[in-house]
Amino acid sequence: PYASTITDISVAETADVELVQFLLIAAECVGHKKFDLASGLITRCLCIASDSGNAAQRIVFHFAEALQHRIDMQTGKITPERIIERFAYARNLELDFNLSFLACHQAIPFTQVTQFAAMQAVIDNVKSATKIHLVDLHIRSGVQWTVLMQALVERDDPPALRITAVGTMNKQRMEETGKRLISFAQSLNLSLSFNVVMVSDMEELKEDMLSKAPDEAVAVYSPLILRTMISKPESLRNVIKVIRRMKPAVVVVTEVEANHNSPLFISRFTESLFFYSAFFDCLEDCMERNNEHRKTIEGIYLGEGIRNMVGSEGDKRCTRNVMIDVWREFFTRYGMVEVELSHSSLQQANMIL
Repeated sequence: PYASTITDISVAETADVELVQFLLIAAECVGHKKFDLASGLITRCLCIASDSGNAAQRIVFHFAEALQHRIDMQTGKITPERIIERFAYARNLELDFNLSFLACHQAIPFTQVTQFAAMQAVIDNVKSATKIHLVDLHIRSGVQWTVLMQALVERDDPPALRITAVGTMNKQRMEETGKRLISFAQSLNLSLSFNVVMVSDMEELKEDMLSKAPDEAVAVYSPLILRTMISKPESLRNVIKVIRRMKPAVVVVTEVEANHNSPLFISRFTESLFFYSAFFDCLEDCMERNNEHRKTIEGIYLGEGIRNMVGSEGDKRCTRNVMIDVWREFFTRYGMVEVELSHSSLQQANMIL
């Protein structure tokens, strides 16, 4: 709104500011159900923005498409089931061990920072155990456990290790992850067993599925998965109850801290726009504009997240992030105690940075 008062920005930057203004006005129109006016503004945004432009143009492109999806859903042109199918497809791809994920993992160190700090937190809490059971609620490629295994073999007497991967889809890919991890453990002469627990919904998870042995130290790793259950409170409560009954030495939770769960559409839209804009700026700075992996990350992973966060409501809105005080209150309700990251964990994070 104040671009005209800033004298040191270029014509191109001014155009980007105006483009975002069109987007925000369109979002306000959608919030007030002025769909005809909103559609005109969205069309204007999509004529200027594209998924191959600069960071501002790309973010406007994805948010404008998400707004149009919201209009189409609320006017009955598309069904909520279709949006869920698209989001599930994106989640399905996200679990895959693919080159795009690795390229982003290497170019932008967010996941590396959290993974190294998380693994150190696990090590700190099971350091005297001779048998360790790791329960992973969202294993993906499992690359984080290679870091932990390398640390464990440095002990004089390395412990026996068991990993249980819990999931609701892609059993085959999780089993492939297990094979890679077992192969890696064998190269280190480390004892590792791997098990997959599949449930159709986390509400069905039971303690006996995880089969804790009496002499095992249990560590639970929950990377960016609890937020997907916010729209399904029964599933979330069940997972925490099962974890508590296992009496783990530590539960390491990694989540995005952001206010993306407001019931007010325009508030959620604005918060999401700021958040994803920062992410797109990072991709712009760290990966080439024509990088195919960047396009995949933005178009599938981030793009579908934006579409779901902006375009859906109720239990159909699976992409939700909340602030840390919300999680603190939730965990406290179940008798869980927050502990500080150790000096070693912070060192690991700072080393990666």
